[in-house]
Amino acid sequence: MPKRRLLGCSFPVLIGISVVFLVLLVVSFASGPLGAIMFPGVELPSWLSVPQPEPKLPAEAVFHPFGFPITNTMIAAWITMIFVVGLSYAITRRMKLVPGRLQAAFEFLIGWLYDLCREVAGNTDGRKFFPMIATIFLFVGFNAWLGLLPGFGSITVHAAEGEVHLLRPASTDINLPLALALISFVFVEVTALRRLGIGYLRKFFDVREFVSGLRQISKGRLKAGLPQLLTGALNIFTGLLEGFSELVRIVSLTIRLFGNMTAGEVLLLVTAFLVPWVLAVPFYGLELLIGYIQALIFAGLTLIFITFAATPHGEEAH
Repeated sequence: MPKRRLLGCSFPVLIGISVVFLVLLVVSFASGPLGAIMFPGVELPSWLSVPQPEPKLPAEAVFHPFGFPITNTMIAAWITMIFVVGLSYAITRRMKLVPGRLQAAFEFLIGWLYDLCREVAGNTDGRKFFPMIATIFLFVGFNAWLGLLPGFGSITVHAAEGEVHLLRPASTDINLPLALALISFVFVEVTALRRLGIGYLRKFFDVREFVSGLRQISKGRLKAGLPQLLTGALNIFTGLLEGFSELVRIVSLTIRLFGNMTAGEVLLLVTAFLVPWVLAVPFYGLELLIGYIQALIFAGLTLIFITFAATPHGEEAH
């Protein structure tokens, strides 16, 4: 008779894995602060415990070449850029008609992003916007995923300020999300200006009705000029709100990425401290998903903003 299997494993193997997991869970719980409170008489080797985390919002300076501070988040950002460029080069250098697993996975990801751009912006604009959208997605996503590797938050070096961490996920430094948000903002506004010309600025500074109303009133046509004056004032107020909403996008994109990535880092540190080694494992899977979601949100919102801004509206469509 064939052996009964569950999840691709035979029952003896599955039972063995379960026993090992339970032993690790018990040992991890006993070596953490919760276990120390519940079982004060139990003493385990110090290497089983994890030091109490001390999360810091500002990035730590690791080097000071020529007096310029190089922070651990800057190093992590450079590692992400090198990794993405190196991975892309390694996959595309020897592309095969019948792709391997890595090439197939990369082609699926790039093809999915390309189809997303075409569905949102149309065939023509989708091809034009795709390089920027794909770059944002890949950088934000791989930056989040690489930050989960061993070495981030665990390797320390001696710097001028004392012992500091060598690597820290770049998105946990508010400067990087702010820089990405500014790049997204400039990309949207410059593309809209190139597409629609100076008429694009009318949605922020439309004074035509207001000026026309003033002219009518100056000519003594109060009945015709007053409605235009009120409409013009309303258009000016609406334009100011429109400009304010454009600036608020910078803040929203920055805080969303920074807040989620920083909260994830703190969550991993706390769970690894309370129950070392084992309890943090499921949260690593959660952080993988959150990194993907944040990359999709940042790139997707940029795509929506640029599609809406570059599309003629009202009189601009004629």
